[in-house]
Amino acid sequence: MTKTDQQAVTILVPGQFNDHAVGRIDGAFSRVRIERADPSLVTDEMRLTVRGIAAFGGISAALMDALPKLEIIANFGVGYDSVDVHHAARRGIMVTNTPDVLTEEVADTALGLLINTIRELPRAEAWLRNGSWLRNGNYPLSRLTLRGRHVGIFGMGRIGLAIAHRLDAFGLPIAYHNRRRVEGLSYDYHPTLKGLAEAVDTLISVAPGGASTDKAVNAEILSALGPNGVFVNIGRGSTVDEPALAAALASGSIAAAGLDVFADEPNVSAALLAAPNTSLLPHVGSASQHTRRAMADLCVDNLVSWFSQRKALTPVPETANVKARP
Repeated sequence: MTKTDQQAVTILVPGQFNDHAVGRIDGAFSRVRIERADPSLVTDEMRLTVRGIAAFGGISAALMDALPKLEIIANFGVGYDSVDVHHAARRGIMVTNTPDVLTEEVADTALGLLINTIRELPRAEAWLRNGSWLRNGNYPLSRLTLRGRHVGIFGMGRIGLAIAHRLDAFGLPIAYHNRRRVEGLSYDYHPTLKGLAEAVDTLISVAPGGASTDKAVNAEILSALGPNGVFVNIGRGSTVDEPALAAALASGSIAAAGLDVFADEPNVSAALLAAPNTSLLPHVGSASQHTRRAMADLCVDNLVSWFSQRKALTPVPETANVKARP
């Protein structure tokens, strides 16, 4: 495909999108936009011309079916549970994501969130800023410490491993739960999440979303973690039973929680917002200009490679065998 031919390829961008990615798409393709990823917004011209989608996720089977010429969905982000990948595979549509480029940033955020949760650093800063240090003296000693903790990681993929490497430097013992043991990894492996929670007092969830992990961290898991337990979620909000988590925090079944992701973003339950033993972030795990630019580049690079070389750079496993159409 020549550069001119590639520039004739139409890419659909639903909703708001990364400015750097939009600029690159405009330079390499013909871009069309709809307000949101809703098949009812697809025009007749789009049905005839759209061959690719660049999006933050949320691509349904209905939207795919509304675009008969669709060949590729370039997902901005490593998680793609909101893309119906099984339907895409059946339709012969490639789906890509942006792994690796955000691994270190998210792992950094996970460690920061863990420390904030245990040592109450945001509350201590607020104590200084609102004048309490001057009026009332030193901030109260934090009840919890990272010292002597045993950390369990739920989801030992790229990000989980990067978190584990950081925790190694803190001198903390590490265990993990995955669907299967990771070959060559020396950390203790637990075949069940409950077994992991029983063995540790600090649980970091990096698990992907989807039916297999929906509300996996429930009342039973939190109870197994124990009253000294700390839960951190940097993965997906859907993996947690949020009412059960709020109840565990209120009752003292666990000591504290740090959350960067939620079940119904940007809505956060009033119970979690009100809980004094939480540290809450607005899904900023990879949200630095440096990392988001790298994610944008990989998202667009997948589109460029698909339409120039007829292959994807980072296909998701479910569509790894999808071939480009003649």
